[in-house]
Amino acid sequence: MRIVETGLPGVLIVKPRIFGDARGYFLETFQAPRYRDAGIECEFVQDNLSMSSKGVLRGLHLQEPEAQDKLVYVVSGAVFDVAVDVRVNSPSFGKWVGEELNAENAHQLFIPRGFAHGFCVLSETVLFAYKCSNAYSAENEMTISWNDPDIGIAWPEEDPVLSERDLRGRSLREIPPAELPQFIG
Repeated sequence: MRIVETGLPGVLIVKPRIFGDARGYFLETFQAPRYRDAGIECEFVQDNLSMSSKGVLRGLHLQEPEAQDKLVYVVSGAVFDVAVDVRVNSPSFGKWVGEELNAENAHQLFIPRGFAHGFCVLSETVLFAYKCSNAYSAENEMTISWNDPDIGIAWPEEDPVLSERDLRGRSLREIPPAELPQFIG
């Protein structure tokens, strides 16, 4: 496995080793000691799997409090996956990184707590897996507008399919700083 740092501190691309032959391939999607040695030290307590169609955009989501670290990857299909630093007083507040995750490259994205997460489906359908370090908490969930002009994400879809919740996302300017995660330097 290889770890690649992104333009945001703590957001990591994980490139697992793929062992393939004429029969297909095998890869290890997670092993706690190996990930801990690579600097991903959280304990994951919940796994999620979502299925979505082409053009669906989910996000930008986070929980505060009861924040979650996430390790995300594609089982089948492809997405453009995004992490946004929303930690108040962070030097990279409002900055984002995006990475194509797909079943062929098997890349994973580690998104630490304090970052919002979202993805847009590139393939006809996608099976998207999440490992989370905290259980889902509806009362602590927050949705940031997918098209917040202050963030300026270059999504691959101009008119995505959105849920009602994602349509109601607030811009970072609309969210009182006390409701957002705080940067601890």
